[in-house]
Amino acid sequence: MLLIAVAFAGLQLTAVTGRASPDTKNYLSYALSLSGEDRQEAGRLAIGYSCASGQHAPLDFIPWTSRKAAGELEEQCVRRLNDSVAYWSGHGNTSGMTAPFANQRFMAIFEARPGYPLFLVPFVTAFGPTWGLWLAGLVVALAGSVCVLLTLRVAGASRRAALAGQALYLALPTGTVAMNPLSDGLSLALGTAVVLGCVLLLRDRPRTGAALVAGGLGLMFLVRYSQALLLAAALAGVFLAWSGRLRLKRRGSAPVLRAAGLCGALAAIVYAGAHLLSWPMGQDSAQDLLTHHYQRPDRPDPWPEFFVQERIFWSAWLRRQATYPVLPVLLALSAWALLKRRSVVLPVALAAGAAGLLNQAGHPNLDQLLGYRLIVFVWLLPALAIPLLLDRPPNDTAPHDASRDPAGAEKPSDTTAHAAPAPAGDTPGEVRHPTSRS
Repeated sequence: MLLIAVAFAGLQLTAVTGRASPDTKNYLSYALSLSGEDRQEAGRLAIGYSCASGQHAPLDFIPWTSRKAAGELEEQCVRRLNDSVAYWSGHGNTSGMTAPFANQRFMAIFEARPGYPLFLVPFVTAFGPTWGLWLAGLVVALAGSVCVLLTLRVAGASRRAALAGQALYLALPTGTVAMNPLSDGLSLALGTAVVLGCVLLLRDRPRTGAALVAGGLGLMFLVRYSQALLLAAALAGVFLAWSGRLRLKRRGSAPVLRAAGLCGALAAIVYAGAHLLSWPMGQDSAQDLLTHHYQRPDRPDPWPEFFVQERIFWSAWLRRQATYPVLPVLLALSAWALLKRRSVVLPVALAAGAAGLLNQAGHPNLDQLLGYRLIVFVWLLPALAIPLLLDRPPNDTAPHDASRDPAGAEKPSDTTAHAAPAPAGDTPGEVRHPTSRS
């Protein structure tokens, strides 16, 4: 695990900067304001970082850059953004934690995401914007990869499969998004903690699992509440459908039903919390898309035009996948794992992938067609499912207690050349998992 982490960190040293997107300056100015800088100075420092980052050619696996126009010099970038700040300051955007890079209604989207700027504060205070943002991204990426590894181990996968999951998480766009200075990476890392909590819930560790699920979604609410809502709702829906299937088969469904109830309740709490705080909701997101960040008048009824944009986006997205079929191939392997393996992690991974699709459906913006960040939760499915293909299928003739393990997951097994002798009373060939109960 440590070797994979060190190798990943070494590779990321090749691009300490050059990763900023247009939204990075909003989060950075918020973090600098929280660290004690006044709003004007926070905006100046954020502009300096963003424009300096734009001078570095983006790497092939970073699909966006802060540069607005090809060939824009750093001085031109600074002048453009300073002019924008002066314009919007003179047009009513005079309050809030973020610098006035746009109109107040658009900046309210970032004001409603205090978790990521708060997370950045110790990093940018101690190391400055450039190294602080890089180190924050590295911590987020490695934390998510470790949660994936632990999820697979708790679900019964071998060490080999769990390490493959960690490596896949870092190699796929999940690792790329985690390293970029945006809220999506921290939201993704917290999502992996929620996934781990769900697996613990279903593996007879209810207290630890419930604490991770509730804590992870609670922190996600502060980082990116829309993604927290979609993840909780997707988990609740998958668990509810799963419990119904188990009842039809006359198998114990109580753990799955309890997980569905917990996730459903948390989804309701997230929605109610965002509503009570008057944070932007679905209607605001639709208007943002159709009015070019509220720079044109609102649509009286945005939904018909919004669904036209959905059709346009997904048609283009499918053509893109047909041309570069990396994700379709990985999803096909994930489907094979769903059909061939029996593991508690698979329905949870399926729900996480559905949350990614729902998040992208809420933002059918063609500017995001080549990016991964809005749909990034979809890539959790192959990161969690494909490694299971490295393990042997479970022995269907073995006795199974459905009330304790509704998924019929395998016990952890490690195929090593020097396996330890099985303790008395254990079935030959099985290795007792350190977290399982005897």
